[in-house]
Amino acid sequence: QVQLVESGGGLVQAGGSLRLSCAASGRSFGSYAMGWFRQAPGKEREFVAAVNWRGGSPYYADSVEGRFTISRDNAKNTLYLQMNSLKPEDTAVYYCAAREGPSFGYYSYEYEYWGQGTQVTVSS
Repeated sequence: QVQLVESGGGLVQAGGSLRLSCAASGRSFGSYAMGWFRQAPGKEREFVAAVNWRGGSPYYADSVEGRFTISRDNAKNTLYLQMNSLKPEDTAVYYCAAREGPSFGYYSYEYEYWGQGTQVTVSS
Protein backbone atom coordinates (compact mmCIF):
# COMPACT_ATOMS: atom_id res chain seq x y z
CA GLN A 1 0.00 0.00 0.00
CA VAL A 2 0.92 3.65 -0.35
CA GLN A 3 -0.25 6.59 1.74
CA LEU A 4 -0.67 10.00 0.11
CA VAL A 5 -0.75 13.45 1.68
CA GLU A 6 -1.38 16.59 -0.38
CA SER A 7 -0.25 20.08 0.54
CA GLY A 8 0.17 23.49 -1.04
CA GLY A 9 -3.41 24.53 -1.53
CA GLY A 10 -4.72 27.95 -0.58
CA LEU A 11 -6.38 31.15 -1.69
CA VAL A 12 -4.97 32.95 -4.72
CA GLN A 13 -6.15 35.68 -7.06
CA ALA A 14 -7.00 34.94 -10.67
CA GLY A 15 -3.85 34.85 -12.74
CA GLY A 16 -1.75 33.67 -9.83
CA SER A 17 0.12 30.43 -9.26
CA LEU A 18 0.22 27.60 -6.75
CA ARG A 19 2.31 24.46 -6.48
CA LEU A 20 0.68 21.40 -5.01
CA SER A 21 2.71 18.56 -3.55
CA CYS A 22 1.71 14.99 -2.80
CA ALA A 23 4.01 13.14 -0.40
CA ALA A 24 3.91 9.36 -0.58
CA SER A 25 4.90 6.82 2.04
CA GLY A 26 4.72 3.06 2.28
CA ARG A 27 5.36 0.86 -0.70
CA SER A 28 7.81 2.11 -3.35
CA PHE A 29 6.50 5.30 -4.92
CA GLY A 30 8.10 4.35 -8.21
CA SER A 31 5.75 1.36 -8.48
CA TYR A 32 2.79 3.63 -9.17
CA ALA A 33 1.53 5.81 -11.96
CA MET A 34 0.14 9.02 -10.46
CA GLY A 35 -2.66 11.41 -11.19
CA TRP A 36 -4.26 14.60 -10.00
CA PHE A 37 -8.02 14.98 -9.83
CA ARG A 38 -10.24 17.77 -8.56
CA GLN A 39 -13.77 18.15 -7.29
CA ALA A 40 -15.70 21.40 -7.15
CA PRO A 41 -18.82 21.81 -4.97
CA GLY A 42 -21.80 20.08 -6.53
CA LYS A 43 -19.72 18.53 -9.29
CA GLU A 44 -18.21 15.14 -9.94
CA ARG A 45 -14.55 14.46 -9.43
CA GLU A 46 -12.67 15.15 -12.65
CA PHE A 47 -9.31 14.24 -14.12
CA VAL A 48 -6.69 16.99 -14.16
CA ALA A 49 -3.34 15.44 -15.08
CA ALA A 50 -1.37 12.21 -14.85
CA VAL A 51 2.12 10.83 -15.34
CA ASN A 52 3.54 7.33 -15.65
CA TRP A 53 5.65 5.64 -13.02
CA ARG A 54 8.94 7.01 -14.38
CA GLY A 55 7.60 10.53 -14.85
CA GLY A 56 7.13 10.31 -18.58
CA SER A 57 4.16 10.86 -20.88
CA PRO A 58 2.41 13.59 -18.89
CA TYR A 59 -1.20 14.06 -19.92
CA TYR A 60 -3.57 16.92 -19.15
CA ALA A 61 -7.23 17.69 -19.28
CA ASP A 62 -8.04 20.22 -21.98
CA SER A 63 -9.13 22.71 -19.34
CA VAL A 64 -5.63 22.90 -17.81
CA GLU A 65 -3.39 22.16 -20.79
CA GLY A 66 -0.72 24.85 -21.12
CA ARG A 67 -1.32 26.19 -17.61
CA PHE A 68 -0.60 23.22 -15.32
CA THR A 69 2.48 21.00 -15.18
CA ILE A 70 2.62 17.62 -13.49
CA SER A 71 5.94 16.18 -12.37
CA ARG A 72 7.32 13.69 -9.90
CA ASP A 73 10.54 13.10 -8.02
CA ASN A 74 10.79 9.39 -7.25
CA ALA A 75 13.87 9.95 -5.08
CA LYS A 76 11.79 12.23 -2.85
CA ASN A 77 8.58 10.17 -3.11
CA THR A 78 6.71 13.28 -4.17
CA LEU A 79 4.30 14.25 -6.93
CA TYR A 80 3.82 17.89 -7.93
CA LEU A 81 1.30 20.01 -9.76
CA GLN A 82 2.47 23.46 -10.79
CA MET A 83 -0.59 25.59 -11.52
CA ASN A 84 -0.15 28.89 -13.37
CA SER A 85 -2.60 31.42 -14.76
CA LEU A 86 -5.22 30.21 -12.34
CA LYS A 87 -8.87 30.92 -13.03
CA PRO A 88 -11.90 31.02 -10.69
CA GLU A 89 -13.16 27.85 -12.36
CA ASP A 90 -10.07 26.03 -11.07
CA THR A 91 -11.49 26.34 -7.56
CA ALA A 92 -11.86 22.83 -6.15
CA VAL A 93 -10.46 20.28 -3.76
CA TYR A 94 -7.46 18.71 -5.45
CA TYR A 95 -6.60 15.07 -4.87
CA CYS A 96 -3.58 13.03 -5.80
CA ALA A 97 -4.09 9.37 -6.62
CA ALA A 98 -1.91 6.32 -7.19
CA ARG A 99 -2.44 3.48 -9.63
CA GLU A 100 -0.28 0.39 -9.31
CA GLY A 101 1.80 -0.24 -12.41
CA PRO A 102 3.49 1.80 -15.11
CA SER A 103 0.54 3.40 -16.88
CA PHE A 104 -1.88 6.00 -15.64
CA GLY A 105 -5.64 6.05 -16.12
CA TYR A 106 -8.06 8.78 -16.98
CA TYR A 107 -10.85 7.84 -14.61
CA SER A 108 -10.98 7.94 -10.83
CA TYR A 109 -12.06 4.29 -10.56
CA GLU A 110 -8.71 3.26 -12.09
CA TYR A 111 -6.78 4.49 -9.05
CA GLU A 112 -6.46 2.43 -5.89
CA TYR A 113 -5.11 5.00 -3.43
CA TRP A 114 -6.10 8.57 -2.68
CA GLY A 115 -4.98 11.44 -0.54
CA GLN A 116 -7.30 13.49 1.64
CA GLY A 117 -7.30 16.48 -0.71
CA THR A 118 -6.19 20.09 -0.51
CA GLN A 119 -8.43 23.10 -1.14
CA VAL A 120 -7.59 25.53 -3.94
CA THR A 121 -9.65 28.71 -4.11
CA VAL A 122 -9.15 31.23 -6.92
CA SER A 123 -10.76 34.62 -6.43
CA SER A 124 -11.78 36.84 -9.33
